[in-house]
Amino acid sequence: MAKHKQFSMGIDYGTNSCRALIVDVSNGREIASNTYNYPSGQAGILLDKDPNLARQNPQDYITGFLKVSKQTIKDAKKIKGFDPAYIIGIGVDTTGSTPIPVDKEGIPLAFKPRFKNNLNAQAWLWKDHTSHQEAAKITEMAQKQNLPYLAKCGGTYSSEWFWAKIWHCKNKAPGVFNAAYSWVELCDFIPAYITGNLNPLSLKRSICAAGHKALFSEDWNGLPSKAFLKSLDTDLADLRDRLYSTAYASDQIAGYLTNEIAKKIGLPNNIAVAVGAFDAHHGAVGSGVKKGTLIKVIGTSSCDLLVGAKNTRDIPGVCGVVPGSVLPGLIGIEAGQSAVGDIFNWFVKNFCPPEFCKIDAHISLTKIANKLKPGESGLMCLDWNNGNRTILVDPLLSGCTIGTTLHTTAPEMYRALIEATAFGALTIIKRIQEYDIKIKEIITCGGIAEKNPMVMQIYADICNRPIKISRSSQTCALGAAIFGAVVGNAHKSTAIAQSKMTGVKTKIYKPIKANVKIYKELYAIYQQLHDAFGTKDYSGKLNLAMKDLIAIRNKVRK
Repeated sequence: MAKHKQFSMGIDYGTNSCRALIVDVSNGREIASNTYNYPSGQAGILLDKDPNLARQNPQDYITGFLKVSKQTIKDAKKIKGFDPAYIIGIGVDTTGSTPIPVDKEGIPLAFKPRFKNNLNAQAWLWKDHTSHQEAAKITEMAQKQNLPYLAKCGGTYSSEWFWAKIWHCKNKAPGVFNAAYSWVELCDFIPAYITGNLNPLSLKRSICAAGHKALFSEDWNGLPSKAFLKSLDTDLADLRDRLYSTAYASDQIAGYLTNEIAKKIGLPNNIAVAVGAFDAHHGAVGSGVKKGTLIKVIGTSSCDLLVGAKNTRDIPGVCGVVPGSVLPGLIGIEAGQSAVGDIFNWFVKNFCPPEFCKIDAHISLTKIANKLKPGESGLMCLDWNNGNRTILVDPLLSGCTIGTTLHTTAPEMYRALIEATAFGALTIIKRIQEYDIKIKEIITCGGIAEKNPMVMQIYADICNRPIKISRSSQTCALGAAIFGAVVGNAHKSTAIAQSKMTGVKTKIYKPIKANVKIYKELYAIYQQLHDAFGTKDYSGKLNLAMKDLIAIRNKVRK
């Protein structure tokens, strides 16, 4: 037993920024935290005229780690009982799939002068959809060859994922592809960088990234076979030898903090660093995920995470059924929506009338939208403004709104978009339950869950379930810190660490019976739109949807 308190640090890489969090491993108390906004591009994202393109500068990741860690340690030193020497472990989570092309030493190509301004040599951010044609071809070929690869990722390969992005790079920018010795996911790159092992052939790869995005499974001895990859492109088959054959859960040690990095941020060297994983998966851990608990990480997009027993069935349309990707020893199940907060921000940025923008437009719109009753606007939207991640897995789908009139207001549209994301969430829940996964409780986390009670009440009413909020407002970083505590030997298992370091807020959003009834009627219309625009074999009567919305609107207004 340590004579002093022990602490761990979690580093969380989001879409627009990275943050560091230092916590007391005995109870999860948050000691200090800071955020670093990526300086490159637009809000940290490198863009061009193609709306599907989203890249990032790998230098932002390194600079971010150094600056945010150093400042957080400096702030923590002001807290009584803290000393940098008492930090016993570091965990890391990142966006994903965000692969980076690297040379033989593991250095990002973007650091080389000739590739500095080449978008294809940067990190390919998770929300990059430029590889939709390659993703469709991967799906087609796996189905044609009757191979099992797609079963573990919902039946359809996504343009957000590893192989599709790399193949698109080969097709779009062969010079970059040929210069890259290997490709490394961001969640693997950061632990490798701070532990001094950037060698692509020996750095420890995350089972979270490998299983959910790269078609890795022990069922077929790792990555897809060279024969399959050759059927796509000979160069992909050759690349396989320069990737990896083993992947690890985050309760395993990636390495130890180097002297150089330790000195720069103000820590002792040789601190254990956990194998990385994706932000949502660590967010689930930081929210207290366990069997029967659905964690909804709600931010710019959403991720739904659950864990199941080893006999968990494959689930069509989800983003993966992967052993150890969330909690060691259990099957991690990932689903989600490609845009949630991004949809609300899109509406505010492009369509919000000036009178709502005098202060925070989200606050102004929410104030009026919260006074509306379910169905009162007569509107119905689809939440596909950035494609559909689950269950249709189609990046070429887009948003849709019906029911607008010359009297439709901005708050009505704002609420309808929120309701659309909740209907999308319910669709995911229903699919997961079809495959015998029991959901006993829902815990949400993320900025929207923290800041907008109206959104949470709408989710509770549409899903017809109580909605709990994670105690921590930084659950992804907390999840990373939990794994830091485990590899630092503060706790014997992840489950024990969770029991000590996580919890929920006292406020619980309970379904309102009258709202549940109306939303059930509205969801039937959402399902019609969902199937009509998203599936091949729809045979319903979509011509009734507008009139059904009017009927519900009139009933509610009475």
